[in-house]
Amino acid sequence: MLRIPGGRFRMGSDRHYPEERPAHDAAVSPFFMDATTVTNAEFAAFVAATGYVTVAERPLDPALYPGADPAMLAPGALVFRMTEGPVDTRDVRNWWHWTPGACWRHPEGPGSDIADRADHPVVQVAFEDAEAYARWAGKALPTEAEWEFAARGGLDGAEFVWGEELTPGGAHLANTWQGPFPWRNFAADGHERTAPVASYPPNGYGLYDMAGNVWQWTTDWFAARHEADPTKPCCAPQDPRGPAMEGSYDPAQPRIRIPRKVVKGGSFLCAPSYCRRYRPAARHAQMVDTGMSHIGFRCVLRDTEAGHTQETAA
Repeated sequence: MLRIPGGRFRMGSDRHYPEERPAHDAAVSPFFMDATTVTNAEFAAFVAATGYVTVAERPLDPALYPGADPAMLAPGALVFRMTEGPVDTRDVRNWWHWTPGACWRHPEGPGSDIADRADHPVVQVAFEDAEAYARWAGKALPTEAEWEFAARGGLDGAEFVWGEELTPGGAHLANTWQGPFPWRNFAADGHERTAPVASYPPNGYGLYDMAGNVWQWTTDWFAARHEADPTKPCCAPQDPRGPAMEGSYDPAQPRIRIPRKVVKGGSFLCAPSYCRRYRPAARHAQMVDTGMSHIGFRCVLRDTEAGHTQETAA
């Protein structure tokens, strides 16, 4: 883990997606953060030590999914599949497919495995899976503010983790999508799906993959915009913890009452033509019960927790 100094910074952005607004001042206390996202090898050690069964490996509760086809309630998760040609990008069902048997061990479903991906980020982990790992490791998941402050690496207000250009000098500094999404990926960055962690240079705090590769869970409930008042720079919230759970439900799916958390960082599926969320300010809503083949996590350790861990060890 690396020590993140904490401080005041400009959170959010007024230049991109509506949910990133308003840009506002916020402040976080110092903390430690994993240098990389949790890998398949690390998650496998957790499962071996505890016998933990992930959400994707358990049958779904029919009461939470009224009207769902019973066949869709078998253990599984959502898997990205490249389309054969151009499709309507307003409908994510064109490339996301519920896949029985998909889980962290089989990220793309039965027939796939992680035998040669020990150093890749673990995916197909729901929020409670990430929390369970963090507790076992004696750590926690980051808040949105902590994650964004850390991702910026000291470049307050910069567009990207590394500066102002997506590909400075033509160099790809993150695992993203090159080409027309979702049907052709030129993989100019060297990876069509997930990449091994630390495949690209770290940011100013020494953290790897704070843009692209996989989305990362935070503890904050999602809201359609930031709650802070940008007109009061004197009152930057200290260590904000986000809004209440009640406002996180998806208004487009009123019958499905699954709360949503904020995920950050973008993934290997983010493309300039479709999803420009490989930026520190970018954020997205994710239902807490859902594993997907492009979502992982990393952990933090706050000073109070670090002291407690040291006392326990002593």
